[in-house]
Amino acid sequence: MPPTDPTKHTAKDVTGHPTGAGGGTEQILAEVLAGVVKRDHVPLDSHFFDDLGANSLIMAHFCARVRKRDDLPSVSMKDVYGSPTIRSLAAALTGAPAEAPVAPPAEAPVPGSTWRYVLCGAAQLLVFAAYCFLTGLCTVEGYQWINAGSGAVDVYLRSVVFGGAAFVGMCVLPVVAKWVLVGRWQRADFPVWGLAYLRFWTVRALLNANPMRLFAGNPLYVLYLRTLGARIGKGVTILSPTVPVCTDLLTVGAGTIIRKDSHFLCYRVVAGRVQTGPVTLGRNVHIGEKTVLDIGTSMGDGSQLGHSSALFEGQVVPAGLRRHGSPAQPTDVDHVRIPGAHCSTVRRALYGLAALLQLLLVYVPLAVGGGFLLLDLAPRLEALFDPDVADMASVRFYAEAVGFSLALFAAVIVVGAVTVSLVPRLLNLVIRPDQVYPLYGPHYSAHRAVARLTNLKFFTWLCGDSSYIVHYLRAIGYDLSHVEQTGSNFGTEVRHENPYLVSVGRGTMVADGLSVLNADYSATSFRVSRASIGAHSFLGNHIAYPAGGRTGENVLLATKVMVPLDGELRENVGLLGSPSFEVPRSVERDSSFDHLREGDEFHRRLAAKNRYNLRTIGLFLFVRWLHSFLLTVLGFAAFAVYGTHGIAADALVGASLVVGLVLTAAYYVLVERLITRFRSLVPQLVSIYDPHFWWQERLWKVPVDFLVVFNGTPFKNLLWRLLGVRIGRRVFDDGVSITERTLTTIGDDCTLGAHSKIQAHSQEDGTYKSDHIVLGAGVTLGTGALVHYGVSMGDGSQLAPDSFLMKGEDVPCLARWGGNPAVALRSDQIAPAGQSNQNNQIAHTADTAQISTGAVR
Repeated sequence: MPPTDPTKHTAKDVTGHPTGAGGGTEQILAEVLAGVVKRDHVPLDSHFFDDLGANSLIMAHFCARVRKRDDLPSVSMKDVYGSPTIRSLAAALTGAPAEAPVAPPAEAPVPGSTWRYVLCGAAQLLVFAAYCFLTGLCTVEGYQWINAGSGAVDVYLRSVVFGGAAFVGMCVLPVVAKWVLVGRWQRADFPVWGLAYLRFWTVRALLNANPMRLFAGNPLYVLYLRTLGARIGKGVTILSPTVPVCTDLLTVGAGTIIRKDSHFLCYRVVAGRVQTGPVTLGRNVHIGEKTVLDIGTSMGDGSQLGHSSALFEGQVVPAGLRRHGSPAQPTDVDHVRIPGAHCSTVRRALYGLAALLQLLLVYVPLAVGGGFLLLDLAPRLEALFDPDVADMASVRFYAEAVGFSLALFAAVIVVGAVTVSLVPRLLNLVIRPDQVYPLYGPHYSAHRAVARLTNLKFFTWLCGDSSYIVHYLRAIGYDLSHVEQTGSNFGTEVRHENPYLVSVGRGTMVADGLSVLNADYSATSFRVSRASIGAHSFLGNHIAYPAGGRTGENVLLATKVMVPLDGELRENVGLLGSPSFEVPRSVERDSSFDHLREGDEFHRRLAAKNRYNLRTIGLFLFVRWLHSFLLTVLGFAAFAVYGTHGIAADALVGASLVVGLVLTAAYYVLVERLITRFRSLVPQLVSIYDPHFWWQERLWKVPVDFLVVFNGTPFKNLLWRLLGVRIGRRVFDDGVSITERTLTTIGDDCTLGAHSKIQAHSQEDGTYKSDHIVLGAGVTLGTGALVHYGVSMGDGSQLAPDSFLMKGEDVPCLARWGGNPAVALRSDQIAPAGQSNQNNQIAHTADTAQISTGAVR
């Protein structure tokens, strides 16, 4: 927007409060707001939202203009919501207690070296090719050996041996690579794209590819982390599958519980430099879901960190105290809400052994040898399965590939749908709500199986953002009462602990990323309880909703909000931030399309949306099948060549894995570009019943899961560029997700943290909004941070981990922002050099000395 605010004033009165022409702070704030809302005059007692018709985007622009003035104190969106008139805002600002000054500017990042960037990418490609060759070697030799078996029993036994050896090899390889390439991780600081980074990336890539991640929540997972150098005590339960990379820097005391979706990587990347550091947890610590623990953090014995919270670098939680929020703040809420149960070491060992035997004796041979047995029962497809007959130039070869891939694709969908609808219902019969069970027993096994089966992503991806998701969620157990169909009741990402204990009121809409936390855990026990979401509410993106959440009907839960567990029941309000505070339930802009949500016009548009969404589902079933067909052709082509080239088979099969990945990336890039017709998106403000929004929902369904393979490599930047992102040189992408690619601009040498997200849109009730996002050169996004639409970040600015940078914010160059919602960090929120080491030493005092002695084995 063009600058319309009055001339800056710098005079201050004797008390230190700003003054200026026109009567002090109130008058200046009114003049600035008038320029933003394009009015000649703003009454001092006019409500920003109710009287002036402003919204959060307009008020974000207001805050940005205020911050640029020397004669006004800084204003945040939390200040605006808490004091929604000029008079009350001025009083709150001038009467606020003195705080620490704003953190000093970040150091300007040093531009990277292009030749190091290119050489590192080439080396990473060689490492990946070597891994694929090793995989091809093992696959070919294993296939030959299993194929030599006679009869079902012999094939099964050979499959057990080969599958078990492959599983052990995939688990052992990261351990060997870590100790050979790195040794013991130390606190360090090194640039990306160098030799040290190449070793770091190799270990991280192998860790993320190893099957032990599937054992999160199992004692074997804890044992595996110990082999990698982590110092973990007895009775620790880790439910998060996010593997810490610098494991020697992780210390976890006995009896600690770490919930899923927690990130404790023991490293971060800031301004193009990898920084490794310790994460220290004492005895009996509780870590909630959707949390981030930055390097240099520590928690004393018996301390707690609530869900949707974060510890910034250098933060310490003393023994016995509780924290929540981002950054974490003191709270009285007890997040351990169930008593413990008897859970012996023998019980843990037997559970881990049973799970391992189940994998090796059932699942692995079924996957490895089942294909051979299935082909014996299937009609003979000589053009595909007989190397002597296979001819890639023949029509028969491709006709059989079409038939085989189509039959397999349809069978997987049908069997999958039946399985997720029926099997979890049978398993759930042994689990009673509100009953406390010990971990690592039959009830825990049933609970974990229910969660795994009903959280398969395919069906929510296929049916989400349409009326048909309601029928799927009901089929797997959701209680949706009397549904008021909106056509977008749920997004494509909905997760839960137990679907049979989830209730959602009528008329409620849920965006992507909802995780229903209807299971409580201690270090020795668990309990499932009903989680109820009130009627006529709206839930934004990436929300963890716990059982017992204190929200009722007609509530707006903003993106990344921390749902409160204490206090009065919130109704007819909005909640924003972590910890959350109240905001208006809706504003004029979000209700401008309400006339399309009622009467005959609503029914006409809903029917049209349903037809469009049904075509979208059909389109993407075809897209997914065509992809499977192409991989089928590639696989059997390698099989045919293998039959004629003998000893070269190992390299050919390995090469087919590389070609398959390249084919997948190119295929889905082409699919997205065809949907957009090779054009850029344009910022929108439309109803969800507008055809443009239906088209946008179609675009969101393009699969991009393959991008995780390219994290931390130059090749991911190439893919982003092909997808339409305007991205600069030498950008380091550690795992960011970008939803609207062509609305995003990223400058040179940016650092995009693991699990961060750039989301250039928002949906609130029946309104869809999108706008550009611009990140300047050298910008850093921390782990788990989210950037909303309409945001601009200046060169060299930094966003702390787990932060939510709200729509319309303008972050100055070299500024350090953080929090939920994000604001300029104070100097006391930035850990000085060396303080993290100091805090880590404090954690090993008398209160937590057990961590490094008897508590750790």
